[in-house]
Formats: sequence, C-alpha cells, structure tokens
Amino acid sequence: MCGRYTLTVDGDDLEARFDARLPDSGFESRYNMAPGQELPVITNEAPEAFRRLEWGLVPSWADDDSGGLINARAESVDEKPSFRAAYERRRCLVPADGFYEWVETDGDEGIGDSRASSDRGSDGGKRPYRVAFEDERVFAMAGLWERWEPATTQTGLDSFGGGLDGETETGPLETFTIVTTEPNDLVSDLHHRMAVILDPDDERRWLSGEAGRELLEPRPAEGMTAYPVSPAVNDPATDEPSLVEPAETV
Repeated sequence: MCGRYTLTVDGDDLEARFDARLPDSGFESRYNMAPGQELPVITNEAPEAFRRLEWGLVPSWADDDSGGLINARAESVDEKPSFRAAYERRRCLVPADGFYEWVETDGDEGIGDSRASSDRGSDGGKRPYRVAFEDERVFAMAGLWERWEPATTQTGLDSFGGGLDGETETGPLETFTIVTTEPNDLVSDLHHRMAVILDPDDERRWLSGEAGRELLEPRPAEGMTAYPVSPAVNDPATDEPSLVEPAETV
C-alpha cells in the first residue's frame, strides 16, 4: 500500500516538471504527507493547474464522508463500485519524490529478511523505510479523484411542527486515492504492494483516459533505492527535513 509520501521539491521546480501552475497560496516542501490532508494533485478536469484535494477517496454515492479510501488496487479499479466511475471519468496525477513503507524487523534490520507490514503508526519491531529514485527525481503516482456532495441537513422544525426553520449545507468534498499494484524487486522486500509510478511519457495519457490498466504495472527497480528513516515519521503531525535522512539501524 501507499500510506505516506514526500514531495520535497520547491514550487518553481514542481510547476516546471508538470507544466501546471500552483494555487496562489503556493507550495511548501512536505516530508510526511498523510491521509486526511489536503494535498496537491493534477486532475483531468483542470490539467493546467494543481488543486488541493483531501487524501482518502469518498465515493459520490456514499452516505457520509467518513472512511475515505487511500488506495485502489490496479487489478480491480475498473470494476469496484467505489472506484469504477472515477476510473472512467476522474483521474489524477499525484506528484511525489518518495514514499514510506513500514517493515516488521523481528530483530533483524536486513530488508531482504523482513516481513512487510501496513501498520504505519506503531513502534516496536517496525522500521520505516523511504523508497525513492536515487537521483531524487519527482514522479507522478496514478490517482483517481471524486466529488462527494453532502445532503442538506435539517437543523430544526418551526413552531407548527411542519416546516424547516433552518438548514445547513456545506460545499462538495473533493478527495483522491492512489492506485497500487504488485511490488517491484526492491519494494517486494518491504511490502506486497506499491504505488503505480507512471512513466513521464504516460502521465498525460493516464490523465486524459486515453490509456487504461496497461499503464498500471510495477515500475522497474532500476534507479530506485530504499533506506531506513527515523521512526519520527510514524507521527503524521511531524513534517520536517530530518524525516528523509537515512537512519542507522540498530
């Protein structure tokens, strides 16, 4: 799975990389992007600009906005009710320059002998690793986005007991999810899934809907690296440059 990621590039470089403009509020480097946060993505609806959507897709038909889905499996993304409409009509690019995985160490810090774990918030036998390209290049993960419209909420009845004396209504909630696939040779030592990393030449094809599941294959491990980082990354409130620095295993 992909449950945390990084985007440490500055705003000018990010705009140049994707030929898309950032919101007027700009962009600050991020070292611990987590579910529930509003994060920059590029949607098919406005491919010339970044938008901030909440990580954790809420289907348009959901009764409420709880339980957002942070990942969608590539093998069934065109079939699952939660993702099928978004796959057909609402795709996005999720920019990143690394992602984290947590590994059960069982007393042995060697990656090759570890068993993967999706428990990101726990200590005791779990070591976080950051996966990135050796040259720290920015890449795009395949994503889907959705717009959920809340129902009008009744807040009270008038004195006759018949009509509404007040209604509240909030705006639509826009959310996204990251598509995952089988791991490559590097990530397989950490976890049984990995984010779909699109080839730069395929990014716009994915976004436009021109191409489909044939793009959702594991990115080859060549040129990629994985290294242990501080367990401080376990806390999503911690977001600082030290999180991406290699940590010594003990």
